[in-house]
Amino acid sequence: MADACLFCKIVSGEIKGTIVFRDDQVTAFRDINPAGPTHILIVPNRHIESVNVLESGDEPLMGHLFSVAGQLAKSEGIDQGGYRLIINTGADGGQTVFHIHVHLIGGQRMKHPMG
Repeated sequence: MADACLFCKIVSGEIKGTIVFRDDQVTAFRDINPAGPTHILIVPNRHIESVNVLESGDEPLMGHLFSVAGQLAKSEGIDQGGYRLIINTGADGGQTVFHIHVHLIGGQRMKHPMG
């Protein structure tokens, strides 16, 4: 599955993405269909299909995803006004790429309720 994964191909450089952050654990890039003025996807560099397959050993990685989200919110200038972090899981949850990722969306007032 990782061979055909769109996000794995962006992480590896096989497909071009607008990368805004990369380290040894995660890569962050702009969403091609943004839901707001700022819409960044933060993905682990290692293929993990969804929250449903996370293991206890993945806890530091998931914490790092959220730390990076906070850093990016600050660098994008949306940390003070607020932003939304979303992880969709499974088809009914709206997951369309089966590589776990955090959506960082901001730069406008978010609509509520979600769903």
